[in-house]
Amino acid sequence: MTLKKYVLVGTGGRAEFFYGAIANTYRETSELVGLCDINSTRARHANQLLQNKYNYHAVDLYTADQFEQMIHDKQPDVVIVTSVDRTHHRYIIKALELGCDVITEKPMTVDEHKCQEIIDAVERTGQKVRVTFNYRYAPHHTKARELIADGTIGDVTSVHFEWLLNTEHGADYFRRWHRDKRNSGGLLVHKSTHHFDLVNFWIGSQPDTVFAMGDLLFYGRENAEERGETHFYARSTGSEVTKNDPFALPLDTNPNLKAMYLDAEHEDGYIRDQSVFGDGINIEDTMSVVVRYKNKAMLTYSLNAYMPWEGYRIAFNGTKGRIEMEVVEKSYVNAGGEKADEGALKRKTIKVFPMFAEAYEVEVEEKEGGHGGGDPVLLNDLFGEPVEDPFHRAADHVDGARSILTGIAANQSIRTGLPVKIDGLVHFNQ
Repeated sequence: MTLKKYVLVGTGGRAEFFYGAIANTYRETSELVGLCDINSTRARHANQLLQNKYNYHAVDLYTADQFEQMIHDKQPDVVIVTSVDRTHHRYIIKALELGCDVITEKPMTVDEHKCQEIIDAVERTGQKVRVTFNYRYAPHHTKARELIADGTIGDVTSVHFEWLLNTEHGADYFRRWHRDKRNSGGLLVHKSTHHFDLVNFWIGSQPDTVFAMGDLLFYGRENAEERGETHFYARSTGSEVTKNDPFALPLDTNPNLKAMYLDAEHEDGYIRDQSVFGDGINIEDTMSVVVRYKNKAMLTYSLNAYMPWEGYRIAFNGTKGRIEMEVVEKSYVNAGGEKADEGALKRKTIKVFPMFAEAYEVEVEEKEGGHGGGDPVLLNDLFGEPVEDPFHRAADHVDGARSILTGIAANQSIRTGLPVKIDGLVHFNQ
C-alpha cells in the first residue's frame, strides 16, 4: 500500500491530535514527513514527542518562511493546518495552489474576506479542503441528526441552544491569543463554529439572517475592578499574586505547556499564561444570537464563558413534537496530548416528547476516545480507510464556510446593531 504523505503547519496545543494519530494508529496508511512552525523551539518539541512518546521517526522541520520549500521538498498529498486561526487562509490557499489537499482545524478562517479567498482557491485549483468538525462524530450528536432526519418530531421549526464554558475551559480563551479578535474572530467564530455547524448538520439547512448581541462582562481588568479586585498581574508563571487564584495557569507546573510555550517564548514573545483579568482583551464572554434559516426554522443561541459547569442544553421544536438534549462535559485546558478527555462526558440525556404520546428517553452508546468516541471515527475518516457514512459527517470547505459565516455575521451584527444577511457576505461558486 502506498502511504499518503502529510505535512503539518502550526505545532501548538491542537497539533498533536493529528500528528499523534498518524504516528500511533495510522502508520499503515499515512506518513508524516514534515513539520512547520513560526517557532522552531515548539517544532523541535513536537519532533521529540514523535520520537519519545510515539516511537516514530524524526521529521524535517521548517520555519514559517519555509512553508513553500517544505511542500516542494516533501511533495505531500495533504497539508494539515493547525496554526493561529487568522493565518489558516494563507496556508490553505498556498497548499491548494501547490497541488495539495488540505485538512484544516476549525474555524476554517476568521472573516468573510479570507473565507471568499479560500472558496475561490478551491474553485481555481480543484483541490479539496476538509474541516475537522469532530462534534459531528459524537454519537449523541449523530443520534440527534438521525432522529430529526427520520421525522421523529416532524419538520423542525425552532432550536434553542445554550452552551456553557466553565471557569477552566472558558477562561483559557482569555489567557492566550484567542483574546484578540483579530486572531480568532472571537468565540462566536472560534468556538461557536462547532455549534453553528451542528445546527446546519442537524436540521439540514443553511443560515439566512443573523442578529446578535455580545459583550465582555466578566473577564478583563475593568470588570474585575468593578467587582472590587485590587491585585493584578500580567501573567501566571512566576507571580506571587497567583498562588491563590483559581484562574491562574502557571506554565512551569505542566511539562508539556512548559516545553511548548514557556521554553519557546524567547523566539516569538508569545505569552500563553496571560491574566484573564488583564488589559487588551477585545473578545466577548457573553453572547446571544438569533438565526433564521433558509428552511424557515429559527435558532436562539447563547454562549457564556464563565459558568460553574461545562456543557450544553438543546431543544428542537417540530411539527410533531420536541427533542431535548442535555450534556455535561468534563472540562480541560488545551495542553496538547491525545486529549482523550476533550469533550468527555459526565452525563447526557436525550428525550423525545411526541405531540400526542408519552415522552421517552433515547439511549446512545458511548465509545472510547474524545467526544464520546467520535474523535477516533473522525481520525479514521481522515487518515485511515473511511467507511460509507449515511450521516455524511465529513465536512468540506462549504460546510466550513457556512459554519463560520453565522459567527462572522453575528460579529457584524454586534458592531452595527443590525441583522445581517448571510448571502451578502460571500459568493459560492458552485
